[in-house]
Amino acid sequence: MRRLQAFRVSGKNSLNHWTRFRNPLRVAYNFAVISLSRYAPSLALKRLLLRMTGMKVGKDAAVGLMAMFDVFYPELIELGENCIIGYNAAVLAHEFLKDELRTGKTIIGKDAMVGANTTVLAGVEIGEGAVVSAASLVDADVPAGSFVKGNPMQVLKRAEYFNK
Repeated sequence: MRRLQAFRVSGKNSLNHWTRFRNPLRVAYNFAVISLSRYAPSLALKRLLLRMTGMKVGKDAAVGLMAMFDVFYPELIELGENCIIGYNAAVLAHEFLKDELRTGKTIIGKDAMVGANTTVLAGVEIGEGAVVSAASLVDADVPAGSFVKGNPMQVLKRAEYFNK
């Protein structure tokens, strides 16, 4: 289940109203810092840069090259201790829709792994020790210790996957 807060808009689509919700200078700052983190080879430097945007980043969290985080609401993202975010993954905390903006806290649990090219939508929680396969769309919570894959996302038990 996604936990989202909705903000209604009228007239143009919600993206046209983004400056009502966020300071443009803050978004520009977040974009610059997150963009720099995408290329930083040092995991310690990546953690520092991401924390500078307000993200909560756990000890030893590892973020792969080119991973992208929400530039509008990075403070709603939490990366647990020792989690891994794969190459070119996207972790979001908002979505602009036609008539509303939705925001939600996105949590990656301790020791969780998010595969390369995966998109994690706003308002979901990936549980402790969970594994998300590469190129998946995480559009619902992922139970702790489980393995998920695909689009649409399918939840499998870890033993079923690793014993094949």
